[in-house]
Amino acid sequence: MSLDWTSLTDSELATLSIAGRQAAFGEIMRRYRQPVFRLARACTGEPDEALDLVQETFVSAHQALSRYDAQRSMKAWLSAIAINKCRDWGRKRTVRRFLSFALPLDGQAEAVVDEEPAADAAAADRQELARVTRAIATLPMNLKEVLVLRTIEGLSQAETADVLGVSQKAVETRLYRARARLVEKLNAAQGVGSPFA
Repeated sequence: MSLDWTSLTDSELATLSIAGRQAAFGEIMRRYRQPVFRLARACTGEPDEALDLVQETFVSAHQALSRYDAQRSMKAWLSAIAINKCRDWGRKRTVRRFLSFALPLDGQAEAVVDEEPAADAAAADRQELARVTRAIATLPMNLKEVLVLRTIEGLSQAETADVLGVSQKAVETRLYRARARLVEKLNAAQGVGSPFA
């Protein structure tokens, strides 16, 4: 008789995964890969990088599964790991950018990024989503993380505070600031004055 993995709780799946049942961790990945991807994409603004970060998040989660607290939300725990992976990615990207300016090109051509949306993303709603995602990716990390966790991933204020290691009041303040900055960026991109001016 085989188990119905979809009927098990996150803590039961974690326990079975620790015991060596690969299908249990597969179910955890199935449940949370989309939220982790959305979080990584919002933090990086780059879908390809986000896919790599999802993979890194689940590898790290699998290795740290014995430290998972069953009293804590699995989504919040995975979000904390993903946030740390995004922070690492941001630091590495900053170093790479610095080195690319510091080192001579030696005649090598740099890759040119095509800023135009893909043909299948030509619809207005996809363009708007891409515009908002790019704008979110440009926010400072402390504002971006709160915005993504609360509004995109739907974590509670308490869960967001737990993931980021800050107070609930800090989450509330950062969320307000993140929304205001996002509106400013979106309005500036369209040439509209700020509603906060």
